[in-house]
Amino acid sequence: MPQITVKEKVIAKIKRSSSIVFLRKEFDRLGDYRQVSRAVNQVTASGMLVKVGFGLYAKARPSTLDGKPVPTKPLIDIGLEVMYKIGVKADVGKDAKALQKGLSNQVPMLPIINIGNARVSRKISVGKRQVVYEKG
Repeated sequence: MPQITVKEKVIAKIKRSSSIVFLRKEFDRLGDYRQVSRAVNQVTASGMLVKVGFGLYAKARPSTLDGKPVPTKPLIDIGLEVMYKIGVKADVGKDAKALQKGLSNQVPMLPIINIGNARVSRKISVGKRQVVYEKG
């Protein structure tokens, strides 16, 4: 009977999960620390995941422009899900909230997340775009 590799376990976990963001520690129980790190790096290199921060990965798909892996969801959605997973109550920034309520017609250019009074120093980025935190 063939043995299932750690890489196959990681791929199976990604495919059956409805989440778009994965913390590195979510894969820890699939094997030894080094094996899991190697498997996650291989899956990232294959284009199934894209690294968005230290120990943070997002589901990816090939870009329609150049074929390189890009996240399946916008950066703001990735940032909100990361905040949920690390236990920080977060919402979209005040400009995006005004747009949602119909109080403004200006679309914010930056992915801004309101983190309330929480202290967050985690950087979340894809390429040159980075999530900006807003207190309040």
